[in-house]
Amino acid sequence: MELDESVNVLGEPLELCGDDPLTGFFRDGKCNTCNEDVGSHTVCVEASQDFLEYSRFKGNDLSTPMPEHGFQGLKQGDSWCLCAARWLQAYQDGMAPKVYLARTHRRALEIVPMALLKEYAIDLN
Repeated sequence: MELDESVNVLGEPLELCGDDPLTGFFRDGKCNTCNEDVGSHTVCVEASQDFLEYSRFKGNDLSTPMPEHGFQGLKQGDSWCLCAARWLQAYQDGMAPKVYLARTHRRALEIVPMALLKEYAIDLN
């Protein structure tokens, strides 16, 4: 697996999304990606309780711990590399979580328009 260039949607070096819990397709704390990452785990979000409940309802339970996979489960306020298509689906359903642009990989733009990401950006001045 060859890592894509580690650049965010702002054209700058990709920043750490989260290391507690450790996130990312590569579990390196960043929303890095590669061709094998078919889910495009590229959007760094801040999990809200509403989003976690929505995600569980949609069949992607991110809040229940799965120790057998080294996953402690997400709680409100945690940062997580979310699949770009899942974020877009949540947006379309009015449930999208806030986004960190500096921590979101530029490949997310293949699925999610920059205008939508900016609308939900936590770190935009």
